[in-house]
Amino acid sequence: MPATKVQRFKEMSLIEHLRELRNRLFKASLAIVIGTVLAWGFYPQIFEVLSQPVNEIVEKAQENGRDVRLVLGGVADAFILQIKVSVVTSMLLTSPIWLYQLWRFITPGLYRKEKLRAYLFVSVAVPLFVSGAVLAYIFLPIGLNILFGFTPLGVGNYVPVDRYLSFFLRMVLVFGISFLAPLFIVMLNIFDVLEAKAITSRWRVVVLSVFAFAAVATPTGDPVNMTLLAAPVLLLISIATFIAWLNDKRRARKRKDDPVLGLSDDEASPEPKPSTDL
Repeated sequence: MPATKVQRFKEMSLIEHLRELRNRLFKASLAIVIGTVLAWGFYPQIFEVLSQPVNEIVEKAQENGRDVRLVLGGVADAFILQIKVSVVTSMLLTSPIWLYQLWRFITPGLYRKEKLRAYLFVSVAVPLFVSGAVLAYIFLPIGLNILFGFTPLGVGNYVPVDRYLSFFLRMVLVFGISFLAPLFIVMLNIFDVLEAKAITSRWRVVVLSVFAFAAVATPTGDPVNMTLLAAPVLLLISIATFIAWLNDKRRARKRKDDPVLGLSDDEASPEPKPSTDL
């Protein structure tokens, strides 16, 4: 009988595993390098998109008599900035390729059911993360407007471009990752680690924790920005809790139909009833 993929994966030697990893890393790195070259050619358009939120605020600030602008402080800063933007853009655009290479390295060791769960996780995680990143891009000017509003009249506020990009990426990552929290709730429930009642019984702690995270993650910590991040996250957590509750109900019915599934680890299974057949 031919060996399965899982058996072949487990039978591979350390050298074979390292060789497989090297091949996957080479393909992923090649894709990132090619993406970086392409992003380098479209750098003006990419930088215009990245700087659009702050450009709107800079124009409004200058209209109100405040000197706010993005600046470069060193001779080589413009060159380094273009490299950073090109590499980050390439990492984002080529993510399906290098994630696929990583996935192909891992999947031979997974069973079919584990693969289905992983596919479900990835298919939901990507749109959730993108939604959070888009929301951050939309609401970023609100936070910048509040921050630049503290600039006194007659005082110049010259923001280094690299610091702005770090601030921009931080906001995108924070919003994107926070949108993944409900997905982890559902996955923990699927693996029978977390029940819905554990969340509903501590809903005050959940709400407080989300707002505390929003206060730390948002740039200003004011109620407006906190709510802009906390409200959609709480909505997604509510949806995830409802899905977990439905799964708990389904699991409870299944255990009721099969007494063995309802036993704890230290309980013996019931004795089978004697057959009455002659």
